[in-house]
Amino acid sequence: MAQSPQPVSIEDALAGDAFDALIDARSPAEFAEDHLPGALNWPVLDDAQRARVGTLYVQDSPLAARKLGATLACRNIAAHLEAQLADKPREWRPLVYCWRGGQRSGSLALVLAQVGFRTGQLRGGYKAFRAHVRTQLQTLPAPLRFVVLCGRTGSGKTRLLQALRAAGAQVLDLEGLAHHRGSVLGALPGLPQPTQKQFDTRVWHALQSLDPARAVFVESESAKIGRLSVPPALLAHMHDKGQPLRLRTADAARAELLLADYAQSTLAPEALCTLLEGLRALRGGERVERWQALARARQWPQLVAALLHEHYDPLYERSMQRSYAGLAQAPQLQVERGDDAEFAALAATLRAQAEAGIEDHGLDCPA
Repeated sequence: MAQSPQPVSIEDALAGDAFDALIDARSPAEFAEDHLPGALNWPVLDDAQRARVGTLYVQDSPLAARKLGATLACRNIAAHLEAQLADKPREWRPLVYCWRGGQRSGSLALVLAQVGFRTGQLRGGYKAFRAHVRTQLQTLPAPLRFVVLCGRTGSGKTRLLQALRAAGAQVLDLEGLAHHRGSVLGALPGLPQPTQKQFDTRVWHALQSLDPARAVFVESESAKIGRLSVPPALLAHMHDKGQPLRLRTADAARAELLLADYAQSTLAPEALCTLLEGLRALRGGERVERWQALARARQWPQLVAALLHEHYDPLYERSMQRSYAGLAQAPQLQVERGDDAEFAALAATLRAQAEAGIEDHGLDCPA
């Protein structure tokens, strides 16, 4: 039986499992910039078509643009129906959205409803979702109890975080969400960073899944991870309310861990030299050119030692002292070998202590 689409608020859309599919009617470029988690892209207008309609609106008239838009939309919607609906039962419940919950989602939702599906249309569209994410990023961190892993570059913070996750602890992996290791040399080969909106959505999605009754382990971060900004309320809560835990890792282990992390860079010395150019203003031309010479000579241990002691360590110490007032008195965790077995053992101990309640007992770090 033919129906009409039902307007749905963003709160209702995100609560429970009222809908079987979430359909984004925007163009592929809009979808790629960010979208609701789990959404499918059924563009009512593709990128080129959307540009054509917009140009016609400005250069000719709104009526001409609407005529063209309607013609293109009908063809695209028909193609989606042919490709997507063959296996959908009568009980299938889609929720459709576009940028503001207007004509594009309205057109697609109307057709789906007329077919007979119980169809929802997101009131306010993606714009309402984006406002919801921004608001919640201000409030979601407050009830969480963060244990903040602090340590110099190469100390194994990411490896410990991964071991903690494997041990069943709650983890917030901001660098994983950002696809970046956080330093000037931290880009991940072949894995571009998400957009800022995508990163915000990923952080929001991760935060809302965390249990405030349990400790959350997170790495210490600066305000930016690569080109992405960490949500300010989250960063402030980590700094002001988080319990810092300092990793003390032997220099030999740090060098090995850093070489393993940046193994891809050692295969392309000139690319590494280009990245090092970004440090010229901070560290001076003579020093950067010495580092570049080491890279071109493939003297990796010497280059790593120079970068650690001349660049990373002073920078990190200043940043941590500014961000964590109690860092000098924070529990310390000694890492000697930096292998998987050592991090697994440390993670098991830390998780057990954290589950006992860090607010009441603190962390008694293993030596």
